[in-house]
Amino acid sequence: MNDISTTVDSTHPMISMSGVEKWYGAFQALRNINISVEKGEKIVLCGPSGSGKSTLIRCINHLESYQKGVIRVGGIVLGHQAKTIDAVRREVGMVFQQFNLFPHLTVLENCMLAPLRALRLGKEEAEARARQLLERVKIAEQADKYPAQLSGGQQQRVAIARALCMRPQVMLFDEPTSALDPEMVKEVLDTMIGLAEEGMTMICVTHEMGFARQVADRVIFMATGAIVEEAPPAEFFSNPKHERTRKFLGEILGH
Repeated sequence: MNDISTTVDSTHPMISMSGVEKWYGAFQALRNINISVEKGEKIVLCGPSGSGKSTLIRCINHLESYQKGVIRVGGIVLGHQAKTIDAVRREVGMVFQQFNLFPHLTVLENCMLAPLRALRLGKEEAEARARQLLERVKIAEQADKYPAQLSGGQQQRVAIARALCMRPQVMLFDEPTSALDPEMVKEVLDTMIGLAEEGMTMICVTHEMGFARQVADRVIFMATGAIVEEAPPAEFFSNPKHERTRKFLGEILGH
């Protein structure tokens, strides 16, 4: 299998999921998921807790395995071979609800680790890339601090910079602001908006509907492991078709 970075081209969707299903024992977490995401598209996944949103994006880089269907990243079928999974993960960055930074490493060292180990970059090149991306997320002055010395919003921006250090073609965000105090949410969303404006392909699980309105090309609503509705933001918010979508929006928007 070739490294995916030599294989991705514009004739393929960046991500496609066809008939994807997943079970945890007898519980079906994903039901017949069909999604196609083109290069540069921004997708927001929303829905009630337990609807399968996080499971869906975790399947894209094989943090979760799936039992049925096909997932392709840039045309490459994501199978169970370690070489294929590693190739996909080099192209798919992920930012989690919890920041998952190494507490014993500085901010700079956290960002340098994957390029040094996975990409075999030299130390100087890895450091230059890390500093550039810390600058990009407006946190360069914190490079020599440890994660415990930073606020939650700062730690999440470090986590975004760390993912970007691999120069991924796709970024996945799994409720990146839900663990943050309200005053820290904006700085993380502003960073994500900046990425979107630069043309990054993004799939974001979030309850931040203002972000969805501003950034998303499509909003996908999930419930009980299935895609219930998807539409551009203007249509999704003004004219939801499904009763479950209307109920969810009523609860989250307060009307």
